[in-house]
Amino acid sequence: MADLVERQLKESKTIAVVGLSPNPERDSHRVARGLQAAGYRIIPVNPAVAGEVLGEKCYPDLKSVPVPIDMVDVFRRSELVAPVVDEAIEVGVKFIWMQDGVVDEASAEKARAVGIPVIMDN
Repeated sequence: MADLVERQLKESKTIAVVGLSPNPERDSHRVARGLQAAGYRIIPVNPAVAGEVLGEKCYPDLKSVPVPIDMVDVFRRSELVAPVVDEAIEVGVKFIWMQDGVVDEASAEKARAVGIPVIMDN
């Protein structure tokens, strides 16, 4: 697992953060801010947020993002992950990372079956 984590972080430059909250107290916001500070470009994806988060335009879904995405970082409840993974596959991301507490084995297997490595609940 550690090798996959290192590979994802090394090979990713643009990270779509699905479920990114504009609230600085939320985990998604703190993680995205940390990724930015480490030099990654984050792309906020949240249909409930209009405008910008952390200085980046927020998009309603992955299909709306106009640039290639290396990694999708998922901050959604487990039962809401499947459509995110389907979109990630559709837009051709390189990696998927489901944050702590986010588990969807079927979606992870679907992504792996098409060659997208997945980190889940780590």
